[in-house]
Amino acid sequence: MPNYVDGYVIPIPKKKLAAYARIAKQACKIWMEHGALDYKECVGDDLHIKPLMPFLKGIKAKPGETVVFAYVVFKSRKHRDQVNARVMKDPRIHTICDPKDIPFDCKRMLYGGFKAFVEA
Repeated sequence: MPNYVDGYVIPIPKKKLAAYARIAKQACKIWMEHGALDYKECVGDDLHIKPLMPFLKGIKAKPGETVVFAYVVFKSRKHRDQVNARVMKDPRIHTICDPKDIPFDCKRMLYGGFKAFVEA
């Protein structure tokens, strides 16, 4: 059975990247403890590849921002729902994700669940 992937792209101020990385490292640990198969958070490095649409332009990044591309892998959509439910009940996730102190604009985050149809 193909895996299921939650994917997201976040424009983030470069000056807040270290704060975001601290949150991401803790979130990774929590998701993996609750059953995620893989967890990756990747910061933009080579974002100006011609003639393609760069992530920065596509997400309408502002000056001083970069892009984080991330994904979490699960066995299936059902497994994703189970893992995410356990994560949301874990008090640690609410400690690290204080809505008043998130280092990026949540309204600009792109997010979705994806059914894998090609895998190595």
